[in-house]
Amino acid sequence: MTDAIRDLPDALVLGAGGTLGEAWLRGVLGGLEAGAGLDFGACEYLLGTSAGSIVAATLAAGKRPEAGEAAARAWAHAAALPAEAGEVGGPGNPLGVIGRGAARFGRAVATPFAPLALATTAPAGRLARAAVLSRAPRPERTLGDLGAYVDALAPRFDGRLRIFAVARTSGRRVSFGAPDAPRATVAEAVLASCAVPWIFAPVEINGREYVDGGVWSPTNLDAAPAGRGSRVLCLIPTAGAALAPLRTASAAAAGYEAMALKARGAEVRTIVPDEASLAAIGPDLMDPSRRATVASAGYAQGRRLTGT
Repeated sequence: MTDAIRDLPDALVLGAGGTLGEAWLRGVLGGLEAGAGLDFGACEYLLGTSAGSIVAATLAAGKRPEAGEAAARAWAHAAALPAEAGEVGGPGNPLGVIGRGAARFGRAVATPFAPLALATTAPAGRLARAAVLSRAPRPERTLGDLGAYVDALAPRFDGRLRIFAVARTSGRRVSFGAPDAPRATVAEAVLASCAVPWIFAPVEINGREYVDGGVWSPTNLDAAPAGRGSRVLCLIPTAGAALAPLRTASAAAAGYEAMALKARGAEVRTIVPDEASLAAIGPDLMDPSRRATVASAGYAQGRRLTGT
């Protein structure tokens, strides 16, 4: 689709992408709202994974996208690692930590990106994730003040909000806020969705441990409660990631998941970082120093998408 965005979608899906992914999401939505006079907080459904969970919770609380900036900044601060090497992907670089884990992880969980494995009941995907997560180093680093900032926004699960995480022991995707989901506060769910393996300790909710929802999918687009005639808008920060495997996995997952929705009769549109946003994001998705630059680039991209 190449038409300008002028109308509010029924479901807004916000993907994973680190602290710079959150800044890009916030910027794009701000530009779309300003250019088209939209209020994304009025969407029928708001779905978020990892970085997207912060923005989705902010919108569900009735706040503008930029209101979640403090929460995302706390996440970036908690993720900061000492610079032990100057090159991208070095041992002191968060992207390097994720990248090395993802390299091992990717081979084990290739099947979840196949169309038949998208169902949450698919045993291959769950078991592969559980096996990798159980063998992964268990960090002691926690998410700091992120939960307090999310609590201050006062969001609640009102039937519209969905936040994705993965159960560590089973490898199963969990959609907090869905009717059959485990009970949790929005802050707890966001903490779980942002608990990036190899950086943060799992988040315990009611005796069970959860990790970042991006472990299942960069977007979890296929879980959108959308049927015939529904309009779904999905923003995919990791489609602009510096790591080629992450870009490829993001594109593949979003493509398969979009097909699943289209098969149900939904109309799906995706947005990925444009060239200017890619340049602003740079090589490290967890670099807090680039947040303002990325948000500005995202805002400009959002305005362009509305034709203004």
